[in-house]
Amino acid sequence: MNAMTRVAIGIEYDGSHFHGWQLQPALETIQGALERAVAEIAGERVAVIAAGRTDAGVHALEQVAHFDTNASRPLQAWIRGVNRHLPPAVAVRWAVPVEPAFHARFSAISRRYRYVLFNHPVRPALHGGRVGWYHRMLNVDRMSLAAQYLIGEHDFSSFRSSECQARSPVKTLHEVNIRRHGDYVLFDFRAGGFLHHMVRNIIGSLLWVGYGKVLPEAFAELLAARGRTLAAPTFAPDGLYFAGAEYAEHWRLPLSGRIMTPFDPVQP
Repeated sequence: MNAMTRVAIGIEYDGSHFHGWQLQPALETIQGALERAVAEIAGERVAVIAAGRTDAGVHALEQVAHFDTNASRPLQAWIRGVNRHLPPAVAVRWAVPVEPAFHARFSAISRRYRYVLFNHPVRPALHGGRVGWYHRMLNVDRMSLAAQYLIGEHDFSSFRSSECQARSPVKTLHEVNIRRHGDYVLFDFRAGGFLHHMVRNIIGSLLWVGYGKVLPEAFAELLAARGRTLAAPTFAPDGLYFAGAEYAEHWRLPLSGRIMTPFDPVQP
């Protein structure tokens, strides 16, 4: 019998037609699609564990996951072979063997999310489901000022879903970057971890600041409230992307290190 091997994989997916990452009875999920595809190559059932669970309609640029298998296969089998059994909206980009101590979720140092917002009076058609949309013109400078109140360690209960299962609402947000490219506004977040719906709830409140409903300084009050009563409703999942996870170098993962969506400006 072959020794157990742990394999790490990098995945991208369009989550528009999936019910999120996590397995759910009778519903199509990213985890379910991957586990079926990997099982076809491994010849056995596997459990695929991700760095971060994404909600229904949320996408991934470089999700990191791992699975254990008794099967001995060339690395390309875990990429091209698995991809032959995946729906077109999901693809394994890389695969590497890792030490048994590696864990896609618990070994991650930080995680990144990007929200892509189409800021135009008319809704998008070709990019429907892959970008968020807001019709009023937004002031990026005002939103950036508001976002600075979120940097650091805080109780993020004001931006937490009522269904969140995290043990603590306290998270450390390392970075928020907001910039405009034509009709698109890109929101980038990096933190050690995120609460359920945290980014989408922050986006909704930032839009209030962007069109002048509240002042940037109101974000200090939102955090202090430690409840959902003052914050905006949860914004649409369409433009949200899991952009990647950070790991210690000794794991030797072939991470791209870039956050690139089809909505970035073309680099010269």
